Amino acid sequence: MVLQQSDQTLSVTLLVLPEASLMSLAATLDPMRAANRTTGEEVYRWKVVSFDGQAVATSCGLKVEVDAGFDPREGCDLLIVVAAFNATLHASPALVAAVRQGARHARLVGGVEAGSWVLAMTGLLDNRRATTHWEDFEDFAARFPQVQLIPDRWIVDGPVLTTGGAAPALDFMLALIRARQGFAAALSVASLYVYDETRLPSDAQPLVSMGRVGQQEPRLAAAVRIMEEHLDAPLPIRAIASRTGCSLRTLEGLFRDFVQIPPGAYYLSLRLQAARRLVVDTRLQMAEIAVRTGFSSVASLSRAFRRHYGHPPSAARRSPNSQP
Repeated sequence: MVLQQSDQTLSVTLLVLPEASLMSLAATLDPMRAANRTTGEEVYRWKVVSFDGQAVATSCGLKVEVDAGFDPREGCDLLIVVAAFNATLHASPALVAAVRQGARHARLVGGVEAGSWVLAMTGLLDNRRATTHWEDFEDFAARFPQVQLIPDRWIVDGPVLTTGGAAPALDFMLALIRARQGFAAALSVASLYVYDETRLPSDAQPLVSMGRVGQQEPRLAAAVRIMEEHLDAPLPIRAIASRTGCSLRTLEGLFRDFVQIPPGAYYLSLRLQAARRLVVDTRLQMAEIAVRTGFSSVASLSRAFRRHYGHPPSAARRSPNSQP
């Protein structure tokens, strides 16, 4: 088992796909460096690879140099696929076959962020629990109905792990260090990043990270979570206030004090942000996007979108720089 106490060096291969998140890569890689530093031992040994051995351009445009091309016959303890935008386009049949082969030579296989899409394409997630980034939940579930998709931060099911993004990847790596090197080692690594690990792996991924505001005013956080859960069928603000246990006037005051806009305007912005992600990152028809984000028609979506962003949804889909 990888997640158990051991003084043996853990060998890790990180397969990075084009347009991967630099933050997700760093959250997966750097805790191992930090663990080696704080323990004074080489408890982790890693190799960063790309499929073709060439430098990888991440989603922010920064290129990451790699150690080698991916050799699926080369064994390791932990094989992790790091991916984000357009993962299914970058995961060619040859890459999927290589990951499937590489999994046979690894004790544990992981998918960080959209890396779970690649694992699902290999069949490694069939009939297993898994997670992925919250933006992709609906599309992932439709594409891979054989996977038991759960909105947790990170999940280990047998020989496969998946995480929802950069922060959950860091949470998993701290859990790995804690299991192998002990609580003190994991605490030391977290302290290097001035990071308070307060989330459980089973905590749901929020669309909006409330942070300290959620602790200061849980009614506001509850209202935002209700809005997130009802993007396709928006609730009246009065009903949301009732569900959070406060009056409409109180909820309006909370949004005014903490968010600086009325709750209705904030709710609309959440729906439009979701619509923009679907416009930019998918090929869904505008009518389907309107349904998913609670607009009565394409025309209604287009009017609201233009008011908010200054251009219609069709322009966002055409623009090469429209990626959020």
